[in-house]
Amino acid sequence: MKKLSFYIFATVLATTFLFTSCEKDPVVQLSDESILPETFGIDIPTAISQEPSTLKSAQVDTLRGNVIYHHLSTFIHVGDAGGEMVREIIHAISSHNINSAMSFSYESDDDGRTKNLEVIENVTFDGGAWEFQLTITDADSEGNEDGGKAIQIFWNRNPIDGIAILKPYNIDRNTEEEFANAMFRIDYNEAGTQEYDVYMMVYVTGLPLENPLDNPYSMSTLKMFAGRRGDIVDVYGNTNHPNATFFAGNSGFNWAFVASGDRVSDIGVAEVGLPPSNLDEPSRSVLLDYYSIKNVFTRELYEVWPTIDPESVEAYLFNTEAPGFFDTNGFIVGGTSPGSEFDEIESRLPNLSPYNPKEITNLIIEFKDN
Repeated sequence: MKKLSFYIFATVLATTFLFTSCEKDPVVQLSDESILPETFGIDIPTAISQEPSTLKSAQVDTLRGNVIYHHLSTFIHVGDAGGEMVREIIHAISSHNINSAMSFSYESDDDGRTKNLEVIENVTFDGGAWEFQLTITDADSEGNEDGGKAIQIFWNRNPIDGIAILKPYNIDRNTEEEFANAMFRIDYNEAGTQEYDVYMMVYVTGLPLENPLDNPYSMSTLKMFAGRRGDIVDVYGNTNHPNATFFAGNSGFNWAFVASGDRVSDIGVAEVGLPPSNLDEPSRSVLLDYYSIKNVFTRELYEVWPTIDPESVEAYLFNTEAPGFFDTNGFIVGGTSPGSEFDEIESRLPNLSPYNPKEITNLIIEFKDN
């Protein structure tokens, strides 16, 4: 499974702002006999899914709204990379001519270890019935608590509908040991809904946290929805950052967000809230209004400096207004729309809502037992 480890490891490293991109292609070219799904994931407009750049987590005395929005687009990029990662896995697996139920062993090109692959038919998982289940395990780890499971994919072919669960450490044992508990799950559905032609869900858990003195904003978990209708892609979800802190020394925040982007013009609009990680609250008004960037920053600034000059507060609050506007180069401005071309996607935001922060903090991904 050549090059597989690169995409797995690169996606993990995205959370530390070291992601290396690859060219997106939503369709995997498979042989006519293959039973594997040809598509698995939605490409999110670059405007709201930015690769990490030289903009690093700023010190609290220079933190601005643009840094919060910039980090958001990087976090969305992690979720966006999940779909790409699964497509690369399917492409790698396809070299084994998966055309029916089967099982065999092979030596991984990545870590030189024996992997066991099994495809079975007509299974159930997570409340759904699936035509096929593919499981890959690391043979020498099958006695471990996780059964050595590296990859599980459940799917139906018409329309394409599936779940992919990945554990990078068992895919490629050259993966750094600190990522041993990292897991990814991508749900993809082409049957669509009343609102969307296709959609996907991305879950990430077990990511290691950086030293908070180096990067207090590193991510531990993520849950994100992305739905596409025509050329418009809506995205919403949360990322959890247990060490995140702003002005008052309080630590543990979610980036709770809703966003919409246009794939053709490559523009986007996003709204961000910063609720506490332990908050047990699903309400959109609480997550995005009460805990808006501007409100959180304002409360914390006056908590630390009750007599602070209002002009200084305004300086801190630069670009904290919602929503934030993005183009191909990333964040443009907060609060005031740059032009009428943003009207359609901006109007979609009130109908989107993040998840309960406590749910994201306690997020778990599990393989099927058998």
